[in-house]
Amino acid sequence: MDIQTADAYTDAGPMRIDEYAQIVREIANQPPWRAQADKEADYADGNQLDTDLLRRMRQLGMPPAKENVITPAIAAVCGYEAKTRTDWRVTPDGEPQSKDIADALNYKLNQAERHSKADKAISKAFKAMVTTGIGWIEVARAPNSLDFPIKCRYVHRNEIWWDMRSTELDLSDARWLRRRRWVDKAKAARLFPEHKELLMRSLAGWMTDEADTLDGGTSTRLMNAWDAERAWTQIEDAWFNTENRTVAIDELWYRRWDKRVMLKIKGGRAVEFDENSMAHQAAVMAGQATLVEEVIPTVRRAYWVGPHCLHDDESPYPHRHFPYVPMFGYQEDMTGIPYGIVRDMLFPQDNLNSTISKLRWGMASARTERTKGAVAMTDDQFRRMIARVDADVVLDPTHMAQPGARFEVKRDFQLSDQQFQLMNDSRMAVQRVSGVTDAFLGQAGTATSGLQEQTQLEQSQVSLADLMDQAHEARTQVGELIMALLIEDMGKDPQQIIIEGDVLNPPRTVNLNVVEFDPATGVRYLSNDIQRARLTVALDDVPTSSGFRAQQLNALTEATKSAPPELQNVILPYMVHMMDLPKKEDIVQAVMQAKQQADPEQIREQVKQELMHDLKERELAIREREIAARERLMQAQTVQTGVTGAFAATQAAEKVAMQPLIAPVADVILQGAGYRKPTPEGQDPNLPGPGAMPAPAGGVQPQASMGGEPGDTSPLTPSNPAADAMPVGEDGFATALPHSPAEGAGRGIETLRAD
Repeated sequence: MDIQTADAYTDAGPMRIDEYAQIVREIANQPPWRAQADKEADYADGNQLDTDLLRRMRQLGMPPAKENVITPAIAAVCGYEAKTRTDWRVTPDGEPQSKDIADALNYKLNQAERHSKADKAISKAFKAMVTTGIGWIEVARAPNSLDFPIKCRYVHRNEIWWDMRSTELDLSDARWLRRRRWVDKAKAARLFPEHKELLMRSLAGWMTDEADTLDGGTSTRLMNAWDAERAWTQIEDAWFNTENRTVAIDELWYRRWDKRVMLKIKGGRAVEFDENSMAHQAAVMAGQATLVEEVIPTVRRAYWVGPHCLHDDESPYPHRHFPYVPMFGYQEDMTGIPYGIVRDMLFPQDNLNSTISKLRWGMASARTERTKGAVAMTDDQFRRMIARVDADVVLDPTHMAQPGARFEVKRDFQLSDQQFQLMNDSRMAVQRVSGVTDAFLGQAGTATSGLQEQTQLEQSQVSLADLMDQAHEARTQVGELIMALLIEDMGKDPQQIIIEGDVLNPPRTVNLNVVEFDPATGVRYLSNDIQRARLTVALDDVPTSSGFRAQQLNALTEATKSAPPELQNVILPYMVHMMDLPKKEDIVQAVMQAKQQADPEQIREQVKQELMHDLKERELAIREREIAARERLMQAQTVQTGVTGAFAATQAAEKVAMQPLIAPVADVILQGAGYRKPTPEGQDPNLPGPGAMPAPAGGVQPQASMGGEPGDTSPLTPSNPAADAMPVGEDGFATALPHSPAEGAGRGIETLRAD
């Protein structure tokens, strides 16, 4: 914005009639470009042969011919936009409390994108941008409560005029924007009932007899309107039409620049300072914010009918933009006139059409050479007759009998290579000037391999990079305006947003504008304050077209093929989520349930593993018991061996004590058997020695056997008790004698006795 513009629009309040007249004159003096844009749009629609051309061709006898190569090129570019279309996504800027706000706004924004028909409006504006260089999208409130609260519409370029001195593509520095719509007088009267009489008198032309009555007894406002219309220098037909009883209502959006005191808070947020706000004053006193005086633009809206202002007030929208989003294509450097890719395609298209027409005319044309009076008909009759396929020419015999009379018809059915080359060059010129190749159109081109075709396709995409960037910027601005309206609708009242789930995520509830109190200070505040969302969230784009989802699905499929089976089961629900299936939620649910139910082979494997585990546990338990039993056996064997050794030692000691002469013989026997003294020798148990062994009284009395011979003297095999020593019972058999414990101990089979 320059200084002159700022000075011209620093006045606050409604726009004066002289200011509006200046805007109207500025519109009239803008560079002409709309007629050329209309012609480019006609060529894109296939209307490429105008009335004058057809009349001249009919006079020459040339058939009209048209091979439309512009429309397929425009359709291919629009298809590329639809294929790469993205959805809006609200993302937090890093603050923890912004996550819930971003999720709630993201759900509401995606819902508004569908119901407001934003994608359709943007696509139509994109087509107009590619064709003529400019497209407009309106983001406004719905006209009635029966529709969705937010409405997005495509607006024709011939309805909007804007400040062409602005440099920003979003018109953030534009001084004004005007939209003109022709409305029936009855509808205009209903829209502005307070100006019904004014509209009716304007359409009636302020008749003389009625004008005389305005001298007195009428409202001052009506008198002022009559005076303004008499002083209005613009053409009357420019704002009302008395034939069809319609009136042009101009919707004017303009900016006023005035000085405002802004409160800049640490962290980047800035709001207009309110002297009556205790929070603003506290922030300044605490050093958390500073006051800065700046020139801030404010947007206003006015409705005009010719020189009559019907309404003028501040913008009803919460944002600081015009509700009309421009989508610019290419712009001329000096004038700023917009244009699209059709401008450079006009001449190749005309050349192609004329070449085909001339070729067809040349193949069906006939050239005659005759002397005057050779045919018995007029020249017009002869020309019509000779052009027919069943031509029947009657010659004048008298004239043909004269010397030098001649009549000859020549037809050229052969086409030269130059004519074919000219026609093919015209087709190729359309691709060269537009950047839309055969590969981009889906046709067979000059590529001989897949790599070459992919390269040509990428080249076409690169040539459209500027147009796609402009479309992306315009789409982002549309999303920002929709989000601003959503935030205004939510207000500061507590709300509960239920975010619908999808095939993978369950539904989720987010509470916004929750009233809470700080327990330390007792200050009331709002958690998840939606009014601060504009400063804590940002818009991002997410590709959601069917082509992009198919590309993602193919990439994920190729990656899943090499994954192990357990990972394939995990990725399968996400693959189904990317497919365009009518009941993919049910399919994903069935897949999740199938994952929880193992197949018979898995069940058998699981049972086998459990059985092997039980066998291992049982085997370990058996081994533990076996080891414990062996330990107990070894302990028992150790005790038994010790007891046996001690008993044998006791017997050996007893034998040696009773018969000392056998000790040397036993030593010799042991040495012969290989006995060696242990080295080192064992510990001395300090047992008492035998000492002097007293001889038994009376000596050893051998026991006589039944034959009078001594009995068995081995202590290991004692003799059986004598039969006569055993009492005999009544049945004649010997019975065991009862013994006392002392007697039994002395009569056992292993009891040593003197014999």
